[in-house]
Order: sequence, then structure tokens, then C-alpha cells
Amino acid sequence: MAVVQHKGGRLGRGLASLIGEQGPAQPRLPPEGVQRIVPIGQVEPGAFNPRKAFRDDELDELAESIRQKGLVQPLIVREADGNKYEIVAGERRWRAAQRAGVHMVPVIIREVSDQEVLELAIIENVQRADLNAIEEAGGYRDLIERFGYTQDRLSEVIGKSRSHLANTLRLLKLPDAVRAHVSEGRLTAGHARPLVGREDAEHLAELIIAKDMSVRDVEALVQRADLRKEQPQIRRVREKDPDTRAFETEVSNILGLKVEIKAGAGETGSLTIKYTDFDQLDYLRMLLVGDRR
Repeated sequence: MAVVQHKGGRLGRGLASLIGEQGPAQPRLPPEGVQRIVPIGQVEPGAFNPRKAFRDDELDELAESIRQKGLVQPLIVREADGNKYEIVAGERRWRAAQRAGVHMVPVIIREVSDQEVLELAIIENVQRADLNAIEEAGGYRDLIERFGYTQDRLSEVIGKSRSHLANTLRLLKLPDAVRAHVSEGRLTAGHARPLVGREDAEHLAELIIAKDMSVRDVEALVQRADLRKEQPQIRRVREKDPDTRAFETEVSNILGLKVEIKAGAGETGSLTIKYTDFDQLDYLRMLLVGDRR
């Protein structure tokens, strides 16, 4: 099992004793706990593992290694109901061991809380780049919503910047179809972030995938889409029917001032007379109401 190196802070309470805080060049030692060999059927996946997708090719490769060398690294588990054990760390190895036809697996039984299980799963998977961006975001959300983490505290525990956390959490606002593209590797987080909050996100996602766009291409595409949405509005403001333009010209010539007419809903609208100084304003008042001073 790889070293979990924490950058810029300490691990969460209880995690240091669970997985150890060691330098990046040192192997992580197995944590203290009761070590046993148990039937693989008594071991079940953890409820708090943020990782949901396991690639078949990677599992097959690991299964072949297990056939050749055995399951060298014990699974970290905790006791569950019905004489079962819930995986705390090592679900990928457990799945590969099943494919390899292993019947008995080594485990280390620990007493850990739900919070510690989730922290460990996220730290381990994120540091090893085993989570896709949607899984990572879901794990962060669980720590915030289920265990009351602030983003500052989460940044300290996970070893990621606040901006990284915020940008990752934003991905959960994408439509389901776009999140699926990210989860399944068709879009990266960098491709998906510019689509957050857009009504045309699904359409743009399909276009990005079809044209195999780079992240820079996506940013340019989004800018062009925004520009196209603005241009029709500009044209509607500028394009007036000939009668309206003629009326504007006639009134402007009579008053000697610039006049602008804007059509509203139905037969409504507004007429704006523009002046450049108070003398023109006073002249306009005299035309409308006469000199009553």
C-alpha cells in the first residue's frame, strides 16, 4: 500500500494512529490492530468509500499479480454485523482477490469511527489519484455535510488548497449527464468546470467529446456561445421598423434634440428626449408647458 503523504498540515484526529505520518520515501507500516486470516466472503465493501468505479483492466492486472505473489498487503477492516468485516482500506485489492479466486485473505481489524473511515478513504484515494473528480467531490461533500467540516478544516486534513476544494465541489452542480462523462473519463475536470451553471452544458459536453477539444478550446467555445446569446439581443435593440425611425427623425427635427423610441410589450414603449445642458431642458419645458413663470 502506498505512502499517504500529507501536504501542508496534519492528518485528521485519529488518522495518524491509523495510517501513520511518515516521510514520502518510507513505506507505510501496517497499523496496530488484530491480524487475522478470514474467508473472503466475510469481507464486504465499505459504506463510506467515495470510490465507485473500478476499471476492469486494472483489476485484471492486479488479480494476476495476486495469483503470482498472493495478497501481500492485508486489508484494513472493522467489525460489522453478522460476523462480517467492513473494508476501511483496500477495496480494490479485495475485488482483485475475488477475481484471482482467493478464498482466504489477511486482514487487520481496527476500531475506527465513520468519520475516520471516510477521511482515510478520501486521503488514500486522492493522494494515489484513484478517484475521478466526481467521486472526489462527493467525498468532500460527505465530510462537509455529514461531519460538519468547514472548507478550511477540510483543506488542512486532505492537504489540498481551498481553491482546489471549491473548484472540485462546483462539479457537483453539473447536470447528471455531464457528471457521468467526467466519472467515465470522457471529460476531465478542466473540461467540465467551464460548463457549471450553463443551461447548454449537456449540448456543449457532447460537442467537446465529439471534437476531442482541449481545455483551452472549451474555454473559447464557452466564450463564443456567450457572445452568440448576446448578439440577438443587440440586434433586437438596434433594428427598428422604418416608421419608428422616421418618427424619431421627425420629432428630433422639430425639437432640435435627440429623440429615441424603444418598443415595449404589445403597443407600449418609451420615448426618450436627450438634452446636453439646462438651457436645452428649459427650452423643452417651454415647448411643453409654455412660459408660466
